[in-house]
Order: sequence, then structure tokens, then C-alpha cells
Amino acid sequence: MTSTSAHAAIAAHRFGLGEPDLGIVGGDVQGWLLAQIGAADPQRGTGLPSAADGLRAFDAAQRARRQASSEPGAMRDARAERRGADPLRELVQADMTARLSTAAATKRPFAERLALFWCNHFTVSLAKGATRGLVGAFEREAIRPHIAGHFEQLLGAATRHAAMVRYLDNALSAGPNSRVVARLARRQQRNGELPRITGLNENLARETLELHTLGVDGGYTQADVTALAAVLTGWRAPRLPRGDEASFFDPAWHEPGPKVVLGKRYGEGPQALADVLHDLTRHPATARFVATKLARYFVADDPPPPLVERLAHTFADSTGDLSALYRELVRAPEAWREAPTKLKTPEELVVSTARVLGVGDALLARGRDAGIGLMGQRVQAAPSPAGWPDRAEEWLGPEAVWKRLEWAARVGDRLGRQLDARELAARALGPWLGDDSRQQIARAADGPQALALLLMAPEFQRR
Repeated sequence: MTSTSAHAAIAAHRFGLGEPDLGIVGGDVQGWLLAQIGAADPQRGTGLPSAADGLRAFDAAQRARRQASSEPGAMRDARAERRGADPLRELVQADMTARLSTAAATKRPFAERLALFWCNHFTVSLAKGATRGLVGAFEREAIRPHIAGHFEQLLGAATRHAAMVRYLDNALSAGPNSRVVARLARRQQRNGELPRITGLNENLARETLELHTLGVDGGYTQADVTALAAVLTGWRAPRLPRGDEASFFDPAWHEPGPKVVLGKRYGEGPQALADVLHDLTRHPATARFVATKLARYFVADDPPPPLVERLAHTFADSTGDLSALYRELVRAPEAWREAPTKLKTPEELVVSTARVLGVGDALLARGRDAGIGLMGQRVQAAPSPAGWPDRAEEWLGPEAVWKRLEWAARVGDRLGRQLDARELAARALGPWLGDDSRQQIARAADGPQALALLLMAPEFQRR
């Protein structure tokens, strides 16, 4: 095993998303990766909706359902509508296809993998109905343009985006002493009505601290969560956008007066959020939290402490310059250990299969998500704000492994007669392909079985 060929396999699969031939990487493996650092490429697809488009589509779908429910046979008609032509469903499918087809076709797979990392770090999920029509726009507007800028820019764009505001319930969070709550209280006194808005919602504040910046052990208290929730009041994303603005600051919903977060006093108004996020970016806990997640994502489930330490120092010294962070990662000796360590998630498995086989559009055209959901990972629909897990143990239960085997067998049946899996394994994996896997693929009964064995080989399942 030569160092150059082994490093080409690492660059292609651990840092990238898989290549049909390691020759694509070339001899300067680090140079190949470093040249890809920058904003993510535009997603493939035409007419992909903005967040404002998504809100309008969501509102139209809700109004159509309410109208249908008031007519005879409404429940039956509503169920038929949900099964049939649903503009929101078409929009969600377009977003999903754009995400997968872009990853399958990109010439900058390291940049695309970074985009996928940050989309999971700042999770917005279709598991919550209020985000339908917005998740793809969130990725295109808040994440992809900022993956190689400064963390503060990325954090601000993600926190204020309509999808995040709706996903974590800040859209209806109002300061207890805000003008809108006072107005509703007066209405209640006059008419005996119960106000629909009662005060703070702390979800976005808590996840900003726990999942996006400091981490669960980052030293914040419940009082900090409550104070940050007050800072966030006024940032709204109503059912209908204001022109092309899907999210905006509404002072009537904002809690007046100063707030104290992590021992520092902040004023009222929209600038307070920018000031808090600025300080969170510079907090040592944020540097360590981001460094640990990045090292875990690319290097090992239990990342080497020296690597985490160097990445954290780079983050802190550069005040969150993400390009500098990636350069430190690419040059880290720990990242180039030859044995594949990270297990691919179902989405990564499908994308790398599409790339290595050179059948991206054909594979994705066969189903909504090419079988990713059947393997336990609904695209753009993580089960919680924490996103999808990034440790092998979370994806290696007996049923999960069986689903992967079934998926590999189906792909082998469809494509195994069109491809030479033996030759492809050698070109795509090079020195990563061990003798046992090489022999099993060589001794396969036919093309479909050979391809299925390649896709289930440990060297292909891991990166």
C-alpha cells in the first residue's frame, strides 16, 4: 500500500463523498481538498423555492384544507387531497431531490460534505409540520453560502431564518411585557377571551446554547436560557411573509428592557441578538464544541484529543474563521490514518453509491429518496433538533444492518449486470479494499451478487 494511493482513498471517501476512480483525486491529495474550500455550489434544480415561497405554499395548503373540511365529505376529500396533488408535497420532494442530486453530482465533494455537516448541526426538520416548504430554502439560504465564512455569520443566518424560527417555536414567542401581550390582556379584560399568546418560548434559546454554540456542558444556566429567549422575542416568521421577507423583527413582540446573558448585559431591540451571537462565537466552550463535532464527523467517533485541541485553538485564534478550521483539519496527521473508521449514514451510503457507480440521477429517479428512509434516515427529517447521530453504534442495530443488506441486494439486482463490480472496487477503493472483500467480490456467482458484496463490504460501508 503506497502512502499516496492510501491518502487518495481517504481524500475521496473520508473527506469527500466517494469517487469512481481514485485518479480523480490526483497526486496532491491535500491540494485537491484545500482547493474545494469555499461556499457550497448552487443546488441542482430549477425553480427551487425561497423561504418566502415556502411560507406562501404552506399558507395556501392550510387554507385549502380548511375549505375542504367545511364541505360535505370533507374528511374523505381531505385525505384524498393529501394522497394526491399536494403542492407542498411536490415542493418537499423538489428540495429532497435537489439535495441528493447535488451531492451525487458535485465536483467539490469536500465542500458538499461540509454543507451536510452544518445542515445537521443546525437541524431544521420536516418532522415538524410547520417547517414544510422551508427546509430546502433554509439549507440554500442560511447554510450553503456561509460554510467557509466566519461561524458568526453562519450562526446568525441560521438563527434568524424563518425555518429555524418556526421549527423551534420562536414565531409565537412574545415578551411577557411586550406590546402584543399587553394588547391581548386588555382584550381579555373586555371580552373574557383567552389570549393565544402568553409569553416566552425558550426552545430556540435553549438549542442555540446547547446544540449550536456552547454545548450541554458549556457553563450556561436556566437563567441564561430565559434571558436569551427574551432577546429572541420579536424575531418572527408568520404564516405569510412580508414581501420577500420570510422572517423579520417585530418590535411589538419584543420584551423591553435589558437582559443579562452569561453575565453580560444586553440592550433591547434587534441588535441585541447580533451582540449575543457575537459573544457566543468567541466563547471558549463554542470553540471546543464545534471542534469536537467536526473531528467526530470526519475522523473518529471518539476523536483524538490533540486534534480537538488544535482545532479549538484554530477556531478561537481566528475568531471562528471556518476556512482556517478546515485547513487545520485537512493538514492534521490524525485525519489521515489509513483504516476506515467512520460508518456511513444511510444518506451517505446512497450518495457514495450513486457517485461511485456513476448513476446518480438514475438511482434517485427510482424513488423519493432512493431507499434512504427505508434504512432509517428520512432525508431532511431528523427526529429532534439534535440532528442525526454521528456514531456507528447508532446505525448498527440488527434491523438497521438487515435493511442495508436488502438495499444493497436491490441495487445489485438492478445494476449489477451493467457494471463490473470487481474492476470498480479496485478503482474506487484502491488500497482500502482488503483481501477478504476482494476475494468475496471475485468469487461472486454473478454481477448482481458481486455489486451487492461491494456495497456491503466494510471498506465501502465505512469511510
